[in-house]
Amino acid sequence: MAKYWLVKSEPSVFSIDDLARAKDRTTFWDGVRNFQARNLLRDEMSVGDGVLFYHSSADPPAAVGTAKVAAAARPDPSQFDAKSDHYDRDSSKEAPRWFGVDIQLDRKFARPVTLAELRAMPALADMVLLRRGSRLSVQPVSAAEWRAICKLGFEG
Repeated sequence: MAKYWLVKSEPSVFSIDDLARAKDRTTFWDGVRNFQARNLLRDEMSVGDGVLFYHSSADPPAAVGTAKVAAAARPDPSQFDAKSDHYDRDSSKEAPRWFGVDIQLDRKFARPVTLAELRAMPALADMVLLRRGSRLSVQPVSAAEWRAICKLGFEG
């Protein structure tokens, strides 16, 4: 059974347009350095799962399109690269600490679905993104939440 997720990215770092320009419209989702988000990537995400691409730290923050998990979790190589901002000196290739998955662009929304719009939808009242203090860069999304957001995004 397919599952659904939301991944956050600052558009100044990596936007949905960057994903659209990537080879095969696919990228390795790296740099996650939160254990709870890592566990979702590593243990819960499966090939074929749906992904909402969310621009955080944007004006306004918004869901901007959909993607899918294109390859299962594998160790994030940036944790081993001393020159990387994501380097982790305590991680080893024998016991990697951090993981990522490949995501592939499905479709950009006809228009961004803003955080304010999401907050105004009663059907999304329990969405992880909208919970007070929720800051995870990878979050589960229910099938009903997925449908509601995609309806707004694709119908313009």
